[in-house]
Amino acid sequence: MYDLIVALGLVLVIEGLVLAAAPGAVRRSAEAIGHLPDSPLRVAGIVGAVIGVAIVWLIRG
Repeated sequence: MYDLIVALGLVLVIEGLVLAAAPGAVRRSAEAIGHLPDSPLRVAGIVGAVIGVAIVWLIRG
């Protein structure tokens, strides 16, 4: 449970830094994502999840 809380904290830190550094780019990206069909977003989500699991498995495994 401790690791999950730390991971969520790191996600918030990274997202906060990106928003602080380039708010306009984040806004444009969000608008572009809103116009995409569901299938590429689903594939990107699955790929990101698999890469994340692989990284955690390699580091913690």
